[in-house]
Amino acid sequence: MESGTRSQEMATVVVRWGGQEYSVDTSFQDTVGSLKAKLAVPTKVQVSRQKLLGLKLKGKPAPDDALLSDTSLKQGQKLMMMGQPEEVIEAGDKQAEVAPEVQDDFDIPESDMVEVELKDREEVKAKLQRRIDSTDVKVLNAPRPGKKCVVLDIDYTIFDLGSSAERPEELARPHLHEFMKAVYDLYDIIIWSATSMKWVEVKMRELGVTTHPDYKISFMLDHRAMITVQTERYGVFDCKPLGFIWAKFPDQYGPHNTIMLDDLRRNFVMNKQNGLVIRPFRKAHLTRDTDKELVFLEQYLLKIGSLDDLSSLKHRKWEQYLQNFEF
Repeated sequence: MESGTRSQEMATVVVRWGGQEYSVDTSFQDTVGSLKAKLAVPTKVQVSRQKLLGLKLKGKPAPDDALLSDTSLKQGQKLMMMGQPEEVIEAGDKQAEVAPEVQDDFDIPESDMVEVELKDREEVKAKLQRRIDSTDVKVLNAPRPGKKCVVLDIDYTIFDLGSSAERPEELARPHLHEFMKAVYDLYDIIIWSATSMKWVEVKMRELGVTTHPDYKISFMLDHRAMITVQTERYGVFDCKPLGFIWAKFPDQYGPHNTIMLDDLRRNFVMNKQNGLVIRPFRKAHLTRDTDKELVFLEQYLLKIGSLDDLSSLKHRKWEQYLQNFEF
């Protein structure tokens, strides 16, 4: 539909923010700023502090004075908003920022991981098999023969979900693209988030991950590939079973060549030997100039990339390995 025709139409826009969805009635002849003004009423986030992900003009974030009819907006489209209310800023509570898809940060201590044995339970194996049978994988770039596999979480691993910024790239973990480019030589890169695929795609697109010229993402997984498990001490929680990936690509990936980076240890409780707990990336506005976690992890992954089998490594000692060059 031409923008001139669209400008005469009313539009309903659904915006996700703070774990809730807000439905806003507007017109295609309104400006982006007008839409933000309407959002400011229920969210208490000022127009100047709002960032609407997914709203583009000629491939770039749409400015406030742009007409909605000239943007990429479609009728009924869902957008994601970033920003925090003035009352939060005035209180100086940077930790309290409201952000979309806020995740539960419960985790299992390293000392208790040895006590949690789940992968051989019959009910757990049955759940995993149901996920394998019912969940499809959209391959973005075919797995490359002979490459190892690195599985990356998003929120607080390579992206600060809980801080404000003028541009999404300011929330990317420092050295993200350098890390991805370097490890891509030896590893296929897989993104796995506990959120929905819609937000996975939005975040990766806004961060420039899925469009970067120097590396490619093999595929992305969301909450649909996870399973729910139960333990006596920690109750019920979701985790990311690497067996899902290994079953989907049995000739390419397995316990011998896979490593998962996640800020929550519980996510690889099914595959403890393959998981590495990355330090959470938070307070991007304060730490973006000092965080070097990906710099050192890049060195580690390149060092172990020469090994035929990674399964004997204790990744919790990765810094010690890197320092002593003992593998």
